[in-house]
Amino acid sequence: MGKKDIDWGNLGFGYMQTEKRYVSNYKDGAWDEGELTSDANVVINECAGVLQYAQTIFEGLKAYTTKDGHIVAFRPDLNAKRMVDSAVRLQMPPFPEERFLEAIEKVVAANADFVPPYGSGATLYIRPYMFGSNPVIGVKPADEYQFRVFTTPVGPYFKGGVKPITIRVCDFDRAAPRGTGHIKAGLNYAMSLYAIVDAHNKGYDENMYLDSATRTKVEETGGANFIFITKDNKLVTPKSETILPSITRRSLVYVAKEYLGMEVEEREVFFEEVKDFAECGLCGTAAVISPVGKIADHGREICFPSGMDDMGPVTKKLYDTLRGIQMGEIEAPEGWIKVIKKV
Repeated sequence: MGKKDIDWGNLGFGYMQTEKRYVSNYKDGAWDEGELTSDANVVINECAGVLQYAQTIFEGLKAYTTKDGHIVAFRPDLNAKRMVDSAVRLQMPPFPEERFLEAIEKVVAANADFVPPYGSGATLYIRPYMFGSNPVIGVKPADEYQFRVFTTPVGPYFKGGVKPITIRVCDFDRAAPRGTGHIKAGLNYAMSLYAIVDAHNKGYDENMYLDSATRTKVEETGGANFIFITKDNKLVTPKSETILPSITRRSLVYVAKEYLGMEVEEREVFFEEVKDFAECGLCGTAAVISPVGKIADHGREICFPSGMDDMGPVTKKLYDTLRGIQMGEIEAPEGWIKVIKKV
C-alpha cells in the first residue's frame, strides 16, 4: 500500500480518523495484553470515573518522515516517563514505559500510510491517553482503567509561515503550588479554556500565567513553556515546580548548549525583567517554537526588539536546528530518534 490520497500541503491542525488505534484495559490489578483495533469509539458506563471526577491523563508526540524516508518518532521514551509521573499523581496505575513504546510503534506502523511525506510540512500526531473506566460515585480513584493511543495527520501549526504572536498577562491562575501543574492531566487544560477563549475574544493569541503564590514570576501558557533570549544571546527558561516539564523545552536547552554553543539559564524568571529580553517564544510539541512579539500587561505593552514580522534570529536558529534533527537533516543525539519503519 502507498500513502493515502490526502492533500498534505493543505492539512489543518485537526482530527482525521486513521485506520488503527491501540487499546489496553486495567482490571483486577493488572493490564491486559492490549491490541490494535479499527473501532474509534470508546464505550463506557455513564458513571465512569473519568466522567464524574476527571481522572484522565494524556500525552502528545509526533511521527515524521525523515529526509532519507524513514518513519520515526521523537524522544517517545520521555513521553512514557512523563505519563507514569502523571498517573502516579492522579492515583492511576502507571502504564509500563516499555509497553508505552511498543504501543506507539504498533500504532504508527499500522497507520504508516497516514504519515505525511518528507517536505510536506505535515506530521502524524500521536495521542496516548488513559482514563478511569468503571462506575465511581464516591470521590475515590477508579478500579479499572483504559489506555489508548490514536493518531491523526496534521498540518503545520502555522499556516502560511511562522509569525510572532501577541499574548496577555492573565488574571487567572493556571496551577496552585503543590497542585497538578507539573503533570499532563486533562483537568489542567479544562480550567484553561475559559481564559484562552476570553483572550481570543479580546484579540490576544495566548495567556501568560504568573505564579499563583506571588504573581511576580513567569510560569507558562495554557499549553506551552516559555523561552527567552537575552540581549547577549543567552537562553533563559523559567524554573518552577508548577509548570509542565516540556520535552520540547528540554530538547531546545540541549540544542542551545551542545549545537549552538549558547549559555543557558534555567531559573526563576521575574515578570519585571521580561521587558529586558531580546526575544521570547513558546515551545511545545505542536509548533516547536511560537515566537512572541508583544505582551500586553493591563494597558502597558512590552514589545520585543525581534519585532512582529519574523521570528527572532536566535530563536530561528534554535527552531531550525531542532526541526532539522527531527526531520533527519541534522545528526541527532543518541537515543533521540526512534525508527519505526525503514524504507
